[in-house]
Amino acid sequence: MKKDFFKNNDNQSAIEAQYEAQKIAFAPIIFQVARTMRDLKILEILSKNKNGLTYDELAKLTNLTKYAIQVLCETALSANIISFEDEKVYLTKIGFFINSDKMTNANMNYNHHVNYQGLFYLEESIKNGKAEGLKVFSDCETIYPALSTLPENARKSWFDFDHLYSDSGFPKAIQILKNLNPKSVLDIGGNTGKFASLFAKENPQINITIMDLPQQIKLAKQNIYEQNIKNISTYEANILLEETIIPKGFDIIWMSQFLDCFKEEQIITILSKIRDTMDENSEVCIMEPFWDRQNNETAAFCVINTSPYFTVMANGYSKMFKYTDFEKFIEIAGFKVVELIDDIGLCQTIIRCVKC
Repeated sequence: MKKDFFKNNDNQSAIEAQYEAQKIAFAPIIFQVARTMRDLKILEILSKNKNGLTYDELAKLTNLTKYAIQVLCETALSANIISFEDEKVYLTKIGFFINSDKMTNANMNYNHHVNYQGLFYLEESIKNGKAEGLKVFSDCETIYPALSTLPENARKSWFDFDHLYSDSGFPKAIQILKNLNPKSVLDIGGNTGKFASLFAKENPQINITIMDLPQQIKLAKQNIYEQNIKNISTYEANILLEETIIPKGFDIIWMSQFLDCFKEEQIITILSKIRDTMDENSEVCIMEPFWDRQNNETAAFCVINTSPYFTVMANGYSKMFKYTDFEKFIEIAGFKVVELIDDIGLCQTIIRCVKC
């Protein structure tokens, strides 16, 4: 289901191209204006007043000055977030999505609270191969040990973003794994245990083990305890350490949005290490959002533009992949793909692999 997204993207006139370039140059300002109008409930008020509102009426309803309303609305007008006719402001379709769309809001909160300050250091990160922007929150080398200590709005936005894109695929993924009839599942990179908890509650006869960093396992244990789930165990480990031993004896090794946290050579090393622990009857199931296997260009756009987060905030070296690139890592590590399942939730693909 490979798609040729972003083709024929150089067919504007010179004037049109110049205008598009200005949109990019002013994008940070437009972003913050749109977010501010959303958070100050200006967009919500407009959504409830289909007949439009004057600047004075908006100022009164929001307890803001007319100056503030005018500054925000004029930039919003230039970005097609609002329309303006007969001295009245109206919400456009774009404004509707900024105000009400769950995906748009998760993306906006994530970029504002998690990425915005750090992206100032993108050039430095690109040159150094390090997450230089993470210093706005932590002196850790990667974001993962720091997740539990991020400021509340950043931590919430990170997990809301992560869960939006992964959680939408969980119901179908759980059914796919269940149909493989495993007795045991190893969830590598299981994070706070959300997938494992859903899987365990639906399949109490199957044992599932979460393997992750100690900081994440601590959160997972708390969630498991609060839900009183009995068929989940945990295993604290850093998979990148040479001395880390991956436990054996599992029918399925499951990784959901985990391998995109590493550079190419690390992915191959991790897969090779996993392969060495498997018997002939076990298999690896990988769920990832590959941008060249999305249903539409909007989805591909969102997946691609998550990559700079990895560069500047997460670790400095990982990214979202094209499937055609990722497939090569699987082959190098000694696996063959037995099934490729697209359309898992919002944007996911599941790869089923066995040892060659």
